[in-house]
Amino acid sequence: MLLDVDGTLVDSNDAHAQAFEAAFAHAELEVAASRIRSLIGMGGEQLIEQLTGLPSSHRKHRAIAKQHGEIFRTQWLPRLRPLLDARRLLLRLASEQYRYAIATSSEAEQLAPLLAIADLQDLCDVQVTSSDVSRAKPEPDVIEAGLRRLGLERSQVVMIGDTPYDIAAARAARVDTIGVTTGGFCAEQLAGAVAVFDGPAGLLAGWDRSPLA
Repeated sequence: MLLDVDGTLVDSNDAHAQAFEAAFAHAELEVAASRIRSLIGMGGEQLIEQLTGLPSSHRKHRAIAKQHGEIFRTQWLPRLRPLLDARRLLLRLASEQYRYAIATSSEAEQLAPLLAIADLQDLCDVQVTSSDVSRAKPEPDVIEAGLRRLGLERSQVVMIGDTPYDIAAARAARVDTIGVTTGGFCAEQLAGAVAVFDGPAGLLAGWDRSPLA
C-alpha cells in the first residue's frame, strides 16, 4: 500500500491553495484561486510552472516556492486537522498485515508536522517525499521510489490518493489507485481509480467491498 498525505490523511488541500495564492500575490502575480485549487496534488514545482510559465530554475519561481512553504508552515499548519479515522485506517492496514509507505508530493520538511497532526508518526516508518525524487506527481517517480522501498512488485501494490495527480502518477507506474474524495475532487474527477470512498472513514466502513478485502 502507498498512501498520499495531503487530502488523504490530513485535511490540508485548501490550506495549500490559500498559501499558494498568497505566495503568487507576494510575487505580484494574479492567479485565480480556482486554477490553483484545481492543481493541488501535483508537486509545487510543476504547479508553479504550469500557472506562471516560469521554470524551476528561475529566481522568481524559487521565491514563490519558498514563500508558499513559509506561509503554509506559519499560517496554516497550526489550523490543520486530521481526516476522520486516518490513524484507524493505518492501524487496520497493519492489523491486516499490509506493508505500506507514505508517497507524497510534499517536501520532507512539511511531512513530519503533517504526520504529527494526524498522530501518525509512529505508524509511518517508510516515507517518500518530493525531496527524494527529481519529479513529483503527476510523474511516477514518487510511486517508483515507494515500490523500491517496500521491495514489492507493482502488481502487489495499490495507491490511496485524493487527486487526479495521484491517479496519473500511479497509472504511469502501472499501480492501481483507490480514490478518496476528501481532497476536494469528486468521484468523476477521480476517474481511473479502481474504487472511490469518502476518505479514510468511508474506506473503513466499506472495507468488505473494497479491493483491500
